[in-house]
Amino acid sequence: MAKSTIWYILKKKECIGELRNTKRPGRPRETTVVDDRRILSLVKKNPYTTAGQIKNTLQEVGVSVSKSTIKRRLHQSKYRGFTTRCKPLVSLKNRKTRLEFAKKHLKKPVQFWNNILWTDETEVNLYQNDGNRRVWRREGTAHYPKHTTSSVKHGGGSVMAWACMAATGTGSLVFIDDVTADKSSRMNYEVYRAILSAQIQPNAKMMKIVSLSKYLWT
Repeated sequence: MAKSTIWYILKKKECIGELRNTKRPGRPRETTVVDDRRILSLVKKNPYTTAGQIKNTLQEVGVSVSKSTIKRRLHQSKYRGFTTRCKPLVSLKNRKTRLEFAKKHLKKPVQFWNNILWTDETEVNLYQNDGNRRVWRREGTAHYPKHTTSSVKHGGGSVMAWACMAATGTGSLVFIDDVTADKSSRMNYEVYRAILSAQIQPNAKMMKIVSLSKYLWT
């Protein structure tokens, strides 16, 4: 035991004549350590839960606290409410493929990437709810999968587009409606190949890609 602790005990005995804890001033704490752990457990289990939902859950086990108190306990544990980041939904298979690609090309020199033309296509939703959701999380965890909202590619949009980019900048943006006579046409193998045939070489030349044999599309 530290000397300072012993000195404090003796001083307390001298001042009040006893060693028991005196009544602390101020309003007593509304939650116990067990309650605090339960609040954190609920948030870890479901980061999208609300203070109101936590309050209702606590009431079911006989604990009555306000939403403000619940938020304070979360803040004390470094949890804050944030709007979720919207990330493309990537399957486990594609995650594995992307990771393998990254490892394979990790040590490629800058000159290699200067000769790469990246292409992709997407379907843009013109009219949709942005679907913003609130999530309880700590700083630095914004991109954790459980803290993000997944967006699904080709999920009912109204305009399909193709584009490309390279180390030197962005290339053409092509809308499928401008490629096909049928305005209701969807992206398929024939349409995609037609776009590549018409766009790869002009864009590679515009972005100063030296070797046309080195381009990638995803």
